[in-house]
Amino acid sequence: MGDETNMSTAVLPITGYTDRISARPGERLAVKVSAKGEGAYDADVIRIRHADPNPEGPGVKFEPVAGLGGRYPARRQPARPGSYARVPASPHFAAPRLLASLYVEPWLLRETPSTLMAVDGGWRLEASATKLRLIAASGAEVVLETELRRRRWYRIWCGVDADAKRLLLGCAAATGETIGAATGTGEIAPAQGELTLAAHLSPDGPSGFFNGRLESPALHAVWPEGDAAPPPPAADMQALVAWWDFSRAMESQTILDRGPHALAGQLVNAPTRAVRGARWSGDELVWKHAPEEFAAIHFHEDDLYDCGWDTDFDLVIPEDMRSGVYGLRLRHDGAEDIVPFYVLPPRNRPSARVCFLAPTFTYQAYANHARGNFAGELEARAREWSASPYNPDDYPTYGRSTYNFHPDGSGHAFSSRLRPVLTFRPNYLTFPDPHGSGLRHFSADTHLLDWLEEKGVAYDVITDEDLDNEGVELIRDYATVLTGSHPEYHTSGTWDALEAYTGSGGKLIYLGGNGFYWRIARSPGLPGAIELRRAEGGIRAWAADPGEYYHQLDGACGGLWRRNGRPPQRLCGVGFSAQGLFEGSYYRRTQAAERPELAWVFDGVTEEKLGDYGLSGGGAAGFELDRADRELGTPDNAVVLARSEGHSDSFIVAPEELLSHLATVSGEQPSDLVRGEIVYFERPGGGAVFSVGSITFCGSLSHDGYRNGISRMLENVIRRFSEG
Repeated sequence: MGDETNMSTAVLPITGYTDRISARPGERLAVKVSAKGEGAYDADVIRIRHADPNPEGPGVKFEPVAGLGGRYPARRQPARPGSYARVPASPHFAAPRLLASLYVEPWLLRETPSTLMAVDGGWRLEASATKLRLIAASGAEVVLETELRRRRWYRIWCGVDADAKRLLLGCAAATGETIGAATGTGEIAPAQGELTLAAHLSPDGPSGFFNGRLESPALHAVWPEGDAAPPPPAADMQALVAWWDFSRAMESQTILDRGPHALAGQLVNAPTRAVRGARWSGDELVWKHAPEEFAAIHFHEDDLYDCGWDTDFDLVIPEDMRSGVYGLRLRHDGAEDIVPFYVLPPRNRPSARVCFLAPTFTYQAYANHARGNFAGELEARAREWSASPYNPDDYPTYGRSTYNFHPDGSGHAFSSRLRPVLTFRPNYLTFPDPHGSGLRHFSADTHLLDWLEEKGVAYDVITDEDLDNEGVELIRDYATVLTGSHPEYHTSGTWDALEAYTGSGGKLIYLGGNGFYWRIARSPGLPGAIELRRAEGGIRAWAADPGEYYHQLDGACGGLWRRNGRPPQRLCGVGFSAQGLFEGSYYRRTQAAERPELAWVFDGVTEEKLGDYGLSGGGAAGFELDRADRELGTPDNAVVLARSEGHSDSFIVAPEELLSHLATVSGEQPSDLVRGEIVYFERPGGGAVFSVGSITFCGSLSHDGYRNGISRMLENVIRRFSEG
């Protein structure tokens, strides 16, 4: 956080991504690849069954798929992080006498200048830690020595007069106090190119990225007397050449011009909109109610939405390809990368009674999470186990996750899958887990896939994105739906679909912890991206500022689903309660589990300590734990079958449960809320839910050759749920 810079431009030897994360038989994925060096690279397809390289476990299991792939020319395609706005070239930018103005809130200024506004081939307005500068393409310039304070609003104006050979530069606090003005002289050529904001164009691409907020950039046809600032755009519409009012079309990637020439522009790399602007009063917290108070855009030097790589080849999914999790394996000069993708069953023709719902929105929220923990022990383990050697710590050029900070200290509100995602790879290690493998997300979820294969359970695969796109009809015909180990991030669409599914006879098996926690937004105008506002409450990697809790993409309040009226307990019977180190413990059955009508759940299960083993933290109940709570929506008929025990002092209660350091919302002692619970309940109409309340649960399935209490219990539930 703070003054971290995008210093490293290291790139992977070979990597890629696809335009879609999933496809049905007969559909195609556009494959985009970048490779260092010359010659050709090889591509083939594998079915991914188990992606845990831990030698103490079943091992990596990839199954080759014949007839797909080929050999293709290697070429390097760059990732270009950094957000900015661009407006196509116009003759109005070439006027011999032109005055520009805008509001500026710097969040990070260095000695090297950042561009605020520029017209390619004409002039550039830039700011650094100690000065403002207006420089013309001819080299003529004017400098204003001033130190702009972080997170304070200023109004800056500048002008070029080719006839008088004059340049003007001025700055005032947004409250009106003039800070200074300066003039210069020199030859000024008419501008010929496009206008940009928050960066300028160079032969090597956009550069000079600005970290901070801009508002109301405008071009004026009339100069003020002396060095005074021009009137605000809304106060003198007749004198405007252009005024890009960021309060308009805030949910889009378009900036609209309210001037007479309609010079609309486009945003690049999805900077953050719907943020507090220079006119925010604090009286309104919902941007839709007073958009003029949120008419700013926050630009960052490391924003990355779409790498925009050219397509190397199309991968057509064969008509007879089995639904499942696959990987496109790319190999070149001894280096390898595997890009996962999902194959759905044919439309309206499920091929199994069981469906695995891949939590790809969560994978995306964590995409390229740089934890700063790779060097040393974890890197050595990756080498020893032949695990993925590539970590986001070393490759910032591919963008960061919603768990990282921008260099200016603000949090990442967007994450895109249209870029190489190093964390979304098989054999990727997250933690140097002393008791297990240290896997999370994609690789951890293959613990379940491998177990399904071993147990001979036929299954289809769909993704969160598919469910959000198609709704409950996508899963209605399945007897049971299984989640992954950490389905944390959901849209209203995925939530509604699962609730409708269990309400109409479907049976949900929630196999994770800290699930259905954060609300996210998507938009057809920004395909492949999710938006997250970390509003008040919850365990948060960063906190959204007051007034910035509402998504720009859909206008809905972000933050915890619990604070949006949908606690996870309502859907799953359990919700997030506590978090600790990446370590696991065990469950112990409750007295309620002895009911005769529930004997089927534990048929053949003899363990007193249930799950005191596993590849994830050494136990089935660990890291992040969920518990039942009637007040938060756990149904009255829900039965707590087992409860976790034996957690270390590293575990703490979730902050949304605390009223003070001693008092909790439920009235229980904080230490008593450190528990995970296995819960079962039935819903009217024949639906049912079975939840395990722990992220590390699936890591225990393969223990002792898949013959253990956790494995037997889950098999009992799946067999029961998929009958009929």
